[in-house]
Amino acid sequence: MGRSHDSRRLELLPGTLYMLILKTLARLGPAHGYGIAQFIKQTTDDVLHVEEGSLYPALQRMVVKGWVTAEWQRSDNNRQARYYRLTPAGRRQLNAEVSDYAAMVDAIARVIVPASE
Repeated sequence: MGRSHDSRRLELLPGTLYMLILKTLARLGPAHGYGIAQFIKQTTDDVLHVEEGSLYPALQRMVVKGWVTAEWQRSDNNRQARYYRLTPAGRRQLNAEVSDYAAMVDAIARVIVPASE
């Protein structure tokens, strides 16, 4: 019996939200919060959903850390939206986050699938 579509939704692992946002901005260029959330949702085939209550506070913390900049602009539907842009510091942070994530996945894989059983 297969999983229903909703049961495939997974909780984000702690610390991955920054990485996903930074990578989305690296791929899309400047984007507003809704666009970032939609990109993550669509790219993960509806498995990962970033809720507004997590996304916007994370974006604000990223602005404070200097990883992104934010400015108000008109969106495609002619509404004011805050657009976020990756900074050089954000690109460095993205590289560090991806490296740390890869090391974590490798370590977990060694526990789950030992070299020889």
